[in-house]
Amino acid sequence: MIRRKDRPCAAYNDDVRVCERRSYSGTGDPGKVRIPFGQSVLSAVASWYTIPVHRGMGRGIMIKTQIVTYKEGATDCEGFFAFDDAKPGKRPGILVVHEWNGNQSYMQQRSRMLAELGYVAFAPDIFGKGVRAQTMEECAKISEPYYKDRALLRARAQAGLDQLRGHAGVDTAKIVAIGYCFGGMVVLEMARAAMPVVGVVSFHGQFATPTPAKKITAKVLALHGAADPVVPPEEVAAFEKELTEAGADWQIVSYGGAKHTFTNYNLPKGIPGPAAYDEKADKRSWIAMKEFFRETIDA
Repeated sequence: MIRRKDRPCAAYNDDVRVCERRSYSGTGDPGKVRIPFGQSVLSAVASWYTIPVHRGMGRGIMIKTQIVTYKEGATDCEGFFAFDDAKPGKRPGILVVHEWNGNQSYMQQRSRMLAELGYVAFAPDIFGKGVRAQTMEECAKISEPYYKDRALLRARAQAGLDQLRGHAGVDTAKIVAIGYCFGGMVVLEMARAAMPVVGVVSFHGQFATPTPAKKITAKVLALHGAADPVVPPEEVAAFEKELTEAGADWQIVSYGGAKHTFTNYNLPKGIPGPAAYDEKADKRSWIAMKEFFRETIDA
């Protein structure tokens, strides 16, 4: 087991431009979207499209995305795939679980970033098709049932994982689940439920659970804001105890001064309250995630 405090900031690789609010047109120009007159943004995104992405020494890759509808029981869910369509053979898969507002554009952007790194990324839908929130009150309302019913939460997570495992380009022996806030809690529940993933990465997720595990075989990386009031020190200590007693291979990295939701660049910096974007913690946590991938699925 490893418990680390913050470490000096390292720069991102030149070919990973994290923290930029980027979108793509078919021209390969970052930051520009061209949608035909009369076509909604949603319908434009919903179809297959190719995104030229240029990185490193002029080498180009082609990211393809797809929105797919699938079922968990009687519930329709809507997930998002991103991958390099030109890359041959099977590759590791990354499940990217959304925050408490639902499967929206932030998770799609993170999925594209992972596809740029060479993975097949899939953002599953825990809440169900069309269930999305725009206000804090709505977020609380749509997420609360899943905090209370962990069996339902796990079933939705398993349904999303099944979608990723069924992708023709995925090496099913090399899958990691990552999640943000609510999604961080989801991937920890996946580890507790012994779902077929080799590791999980929780970004500013909650650690408490009504069903602590007796055995955890997936490797666990928890990236935590040391100033996060949503996850107090006693909850961190209880989580460490659970992981140790479950025999897990675990790491908890605490970022000094970082609050809840520190990776979400849609939030203003330095705002009062429990949540705020922290650029240094965002970059450092992304680097830590990539190191975890090298250890678990890139070998």
